[in-house]
Amino acid sequence: MSTISASPEVLGEPLSLAEQSYRDLRDRLIMLDIRPGEPINDGQLALELGVGRTPVREALKRLEIDHLVVSYPRRGTFATIVDITELADVSEMRRSLEPLAARKAALGASESDRGALRALARDIERLGEKRVDKRGLMQYDLSVHRLIYRAAGNPHLEETLIRLDNLATRIWCLVLDKVPSVAGHIEEHVDLLEAIVAGEADKAEAMALAHITSFEQTIRAVL
Repeated sequence: MSTISASPEVLGEPLSLAEQSYRDLRDRLIMLDIRPGEPINDGQLALELGVGRTPVREALKRLEIDHLVVSYPRRGTFATIVDITELADVSEMRRSLEPLAARKAALGASESDRGALRALARDIERLGEKRVDKRGLMQYDLSVHRLIYRAAGNPHLEETLIRLDNLATRIWCLVLDKVPSVAGHIEEHVDLLEAIVAGEADKAEAMALAHITSFEQTIRAVL
């Protein structure tokens, strides 16, 4: 399996233990490493992450807001079930907000963000030369979207889209083995990234909408 660089969301940022725990557990839940419905043992997770229970408990509170875990009195905390019926609602919001983020990134991304977008596009172009499994491809997908959200320069938009993309990714991971061409879906990002880097806002906006629409169609076709 190929390894890829850390998500742009975390690059260059000093993180608290609670933030590190949150991001680690969030991505485990997204990628279904923590299976839907699985009980969450905060003590065990603290040992695995090498932190105390307090950062893990703080992380779990945030993950409940993200709809990735749910807590029940006297029963404990569990990974949420992946609800396929949420796809329509999540996609409806993404069809409005993803094109907006792409447009804003094309118009206002910093030079450092444009450099990161360009480098990621070149990395994806070389996927055919690498041995990247489906999990690795999903990590590329997360990285592309999170970098675009950051480049848009609106922290509220970024936070909202990360949550929506996380929910969409969980659904995708649930049916990943049935999707015929994950690599093709990831490679679609190259033109989008290049449009953003070039400042072509109309093109980036249209391509982002097409990408989200294609994603929903692909998932529905295998359900």
